[in-house]
Amino acid sequence: MRMALVHDWLTNMGGAERVVINFKELFPEAPIYTTLYNADKLDEALKNIDVRTSFLQSEKNLKRGHQKLLPFMPMAFESFDLNEYDVILSSSSSCAKGVVTNPDTMHVCYCHTPMRYAWEYYYEYANEWGLNKIKGKLLKYVMNYIRVWDRVSADRVDYFIANSENVAKRIWKHYRKESVVIHPPVRCNLFNVSNIDEDYFLILSRLVPYKRIDLAVKAFNELGLPLVIIGDGPERQRLESMANNNIKFLGRQPDEVIKDYYSKCRAFIFPGEEDFGITPLEAQASGRPVIAYGKGGALETVIDGETGVFFKEQTIEELIVAIKKFEDIEFDKQTIRKHAEEFDEEIFKAKISNFINEKYKEFKGMKNYKVI
Repeated sequence: MRMALVHDWLTNMGGAERVVINFKELFPEAPIYTTLYNADKLDEALKNIDVRTSFLQSEKNLKRGHQKLLPFMPMAFESFDLNEYDVILSSSSSCAKGVVTNPDTMHVCYCHTPMRYAWEYYYEYANEWGLNKIKGKLLKYVMNYIRVWDRVSADRVDYFIANSENVAKRIWKHYRKESVVIHPPVRCNLFNVSNIDEDYFLILSRLVPYKRIDLAVKAFNELGLPLVIIGDGPERQRLESMANNNIKFLGRQPDEVIKDYYSKCRAFIFPGEEDFGITPLEAQASGRPVIAYGKGGALETVIDGETGVFFKEQTIEELIVAIKKFEDIEFDKQTIRKHAEEFDEEIFKAKISNFINEKYKEFKGMKNYKVI
């Protein structure tokens, strides 16, 4: 099979980019088509490879950020000529699924989420962007166009893979498309179970409003327990200004430092609602329990009372109750680690490979017309 990979943008590392690394390991000869590419901010596995960028690629646009280029992204993906390929595997949380393919090309979309900022999270993002009155009105027109295009472009996909049951429901809601769930991978061999237990709780996250790090800061202000926060973002200054001395902000850190903090923390705090969320699994791969908001993807990765604790309402009081509940439970590190291994990247790659091979046979034998 002649295969190509498609991804929204390759400008920084996150869970979606680690999925692309696994795709590239599965299909090393496949080029990657994307809107923007910044090798300086990517892991070694995504450097010095065949990446084919859109007309949006420029130093100016890299500095501007992909968020401001959203109105041009549908056109950017539609401009790629993919007619030479038998299979397209897209990795999409935005516009990547909108590539145009010929009738003989099978398009499989690994959907991290339907466009969050176009659908049910539109108002949260609009408020976060803090636009003036004129730009706010313009955004409404732009997002109306984006929603229409997003729905239409979903029909270009032959098979959807959802990264969670949560996302599968949203794919059906917004696109009326069925999907198969294959959870994202965790590279378990990168994380170690340590016998050293240090006295701090841990957060690893981008510091943006919907992650609800403010909830954790306020809860730990009341409890006085040590909390380490790794990550950066537009919320950092505001969060630091409200935090007491028991809370430390370390900013961005290299993988080795992150791995060390994972392996020695008392527990990992996950206060936001995510479509899936890879960091709780990384913590569990390190043998550490997770205290998570019991909604969204966390329900699929954390076992309440065995590998972590849920709090059911996104309030300071409920988070404090969950932390106190956690302190009364004795967790087994190896049990937690074993649970995380169910999501290991080798299992993920085998599922993706089997799915594509099975569907390719089905696709090639399919007839959707009658000769009269």
